[in-house]
Amino acid sequence: MTSSADQPDREPLGLAGSLWFKSGEQTLGGASRIALLAAIHATGSITGAAKAVGMSYKAAWDAVDTMNNLAGEPLVVRSTGGKGGGGTTLTPRALALIDTFRAVDREHGKFLERASAAIENFAGDWALIGRIGMKTSARNQLYGKVVSVQRGTVNDEVALALPGGQQIVSVLTHESTETLGLAEGVEAFALVKASWVILLVDDGGAPMQLSARNQLRGTVSAVTRGAVNAEVSVALDATTVVTAVITNESVDRLGLADGQPVVAAFKSSSVILGVTQ
Repeated sequence: MTSSADQPDREPLGLAGSLWFKSGEQTLGGASRIALLAAIHATGSITGAAKAVGMSYKAAWDAVDTMNNLAGEPLVVRSTGGKGGGGTTLTPRALALIDTFRAVDREHGKFLERASAAIENFAGDWALIGRIGMKTSARNQLYGKVVSVQRGTVNDEVALALPGGQQIVSVLTHESTETLGLAEGVEAFALVKASWVILLVDDGGAPMQLSARNQLRGTVSAVTRGAVNAEVSVALDATTVVTAVITNESVDRLGLADGQPVVAAFKSSSVILGVTQ
């Protein structure tokens, strides 16, 4: 395999690896945000930078605000008035961040290329390592692929197919869809808090008449009681489990026990989507 150092203009490697910068425990962002900073430096404006990286003006400013907040110091400064009519500039800290990212990204690319040549199924394993290393307060962390994105007046509706074939629908803003790069075929994960999941006994009939868009069929795999509430795990298939936190009274009233068919329901607005890039 030819080294990337010998071909600096070659296409990026098709591996599931990416580089992210962190400030303490906070993630500043990866290649897309660094590209936005570089475009701001090149164009001198948010409008020009957003157009250059294929991002809406609002999404660009949201990203800038996030980076400024997480860095704890200004990275992008917008000035008004003056002889040139104002503009947008980067601070020395932002310029150093771009240079550092590019240098580390080059070395990261070389590492991926060497690992890909030496390790069988490296790309798949590397992607999985990234997913299982994710930390979040949401009890349910579900992996799948985007099967559709429907644009609305204000929000988008994104459907995610789980490994077993069932789907999760999430409603999110246009800016979020754009920022995450969500499109058909993109791998993503869905976060759903256990307290947002309601359980219903499944009689095997048609989908129940509920306001909750997501209705996932499965069987109870575990019931763990606490002093007031119980944690109920529902196996959707051989690989995917959804957990709900409900009262002990509800467990008794529904007669929930291992092996019982149930429906785990939750609103589309309760689903948070993310990507590992």
